[in-house]
Amino acid sequence: MSDAILRAEGLRKRYGATLALDGAALELRAGEIHALMGQNGAGKSTLIKLLTGVETPDAGAIALDGRAIAPATPLQAQQAGISTVYQEVNLCPNLSVAENLYAGRYPRTRLGLVDWKQVRAGARALLRELDLDLDVDLPLAGFPVAVQQMVAIARALGVSARVLILDEPTSSLDEDEVQALFAVMRRLRGRGMAILFVTHFLDQVYAVSDRITVLRNGALVGEYLPAQLPQAALVAAMVGREVALAAGRGAASQARDDAPVVVEARGLARRGSLQPVDLQLRAGEVLALGGLLGSGRTELARLLFGLDRSDRGELRIGGEAVDLRHPAQAIARGLALCPEERKTEGIVAGLSVRENIVLALQARRGWWRALPRARQGQLARQYVRLLGIKAGDIETPAGALSGGNQQKVVLARWLATAPKLLILDEPTRGIDIAAKQEIMAEVVRLAREGMAVLFVSAEIEELTRLGDRIAVMRERRKAGELPGGSDGQQVLDLIAGHG
Repeated sequence: MSDAILRAEGLRKRYGATLALDGAALELRAGEIHALMGQNGAGKSTLIKLLTGVETPDAGAIALDGRAIAPATPLQAQQAGISTVYQEVNLCPNLSVAENLYAGRYPRTRLGLVDWKQVRAGARALLRELDLDLDVDLPLAGFPVAVQQMVAIARALGVSARVLILDEPTSSLDEDEVQALFAVMRRLRGRGMAILFVTHFLDQVYAVSDRITVLRNGALVGEYLPAQLPQAALVAAMVGREVALAAGRGAASQARDDAPVVVEARGLARRGSLQPVDLQLRAGEVLALGGLLGSGRTELARLLFGLDRSDRGELRIGGEAVDLRHPAQAIARGLALCPEERKTEGIVAGLSVRENIVLALQARRGWWRALPRARQGQLARQYVRLLGIKAGDIETPAGALSGGNQQKVVLARWLATAPKLLILDEPTRGIDIAAKQEIMAEVVRLAREGMAVLFVSAEIEELTRLGDRIAVMRERRKAGELPGGSDGQQVLDLIAGHG
C-alpha cells in the first residue's frame, strides 16, 4: 500500500439552497487507478472542481504529498501537479497538436521567440510516451475524439502531473478505443501516477480500477476494493437502495405489425454522411438503432428531424411525403428529438427548468401565442414529478443540474409536446445506473401508450432489452434488422459485418 499522494477531508460546498458536498473525503495513492462512483448529483463533479481549483470549498482541507494546498484556479492546481481530462476535450481544435501540447508554456529562444523546433520535438516525445505517432503540425480538429483525449493526457504528462483526473473519458469511445485508453492508464499507473477515474460504466470500473470511492448526496458512502464489492452492492451503495432493471420489451413486445406507420424513410440519404436507408417506425413501437461511433446513427436521426437536409430518397410522415427544411416543420408534424450532445444542443443552461421544459411547446405555438405562466408552472411541476428531476425548484437554472437531471429536462421538454415520434439519441450517455433505468422505464411506458420511439444507443444490452425491432448501422448504411428478443451476439455480428 503506497502512501497517499492526495488526501481530501471534510469537503463541503453549497450552491444557494443546494448542498452539493457534505463532508466528502477522498484519498489517492501513487501507482493506482481509483474509481469515483455515484449517481448524477452525488457530488462527483463538485469534488473535481474543488480539487482542480475551479471552485473553492466552504469547509474542509486538501493535501498533496502531505502539504496543505488550496488551489484558487485550475492553473494553480496544475502547477501543484493535478491535471484533468474532461469528457468534452477542453483543448483548442483550431490549433495544431503541438500547439495544444505547449499552449501557455511555449519554450523560448534567447531572443524571446517561440522555439518551434523544440515545440515539435517535445510534442513528438510526449506522444511517444503514449505510443502515438501523429503529425504534430496538423490541426487537432482533424483527429478522432479518442486521439484528442490522448493528446489531452499527453499535455497532462507534459506539465509533470502527479495526479491525473479522467472525467468520463470513455463516454464517446468505441470498445477498441476504450481498451487503448485503458492500456495507457495502466502504463501511467506503473510509473507511479495516481489516476482518478470517473465513469458510469460499471464493467469498466471492475476492468481497470484498484479501489472504488462511492459518494451519495454529497457525502462519502465508503471506500472499497473491487473484489470485495459485487456490482449489485456497488449500485446499492450509489443509490441507497436496490435498483430493479427496467422492464424490457424485446421478445415480449406488445407492438403490432399492423400498427400504423408514423414515419417512413425510403432511400433517405445525404452525400458524405449517410448512404440510402429504408426505415419504418410504427405507433406503439420501440425501434432500437445501434452501431459503432460514426456508423451513421446520429446522421439518420438528424435527417429524420430536419436538422440536416437529405439529397436523395423520400421521407413520409403519416403517409404523406414531406421535405423537412427546418426542425420547426418536424415539430409541427409531431416529431421530437433529444440530441446526443445535451450540453451544446439540448439544454439552455441559463434558462430555468421551467423555461427549458416549455421551450419546444412554446416554439410550436408561436411566440405570439405565449403560454400562460401558470400553465408553464403546472407543466414543469408535472414533468419534474413524473421523471423524478432533482432540482431545488422549477426556477433553478438548468445548467446547475447534474448531467442525468439535465437529460431528464430535455426529455420532459419533448414529452410536453405530446409527439407522435420521439427520437432519443444516446439518452443514457454519461448518466448513472439509476437514472438510466428510470429513462428506459419511461421509454417503455411511452411506447405502451402508443408513441413511436427511435432509441439510438451504443450499448448492446439496451438495444436488446428495449427494442421491438433492432436496426444496426454500419459504414453509414443500414446493415440489417433483427426482431425483438435477439441476443447481443446477433447484434455484434451485424455490427462487425458477419450477420
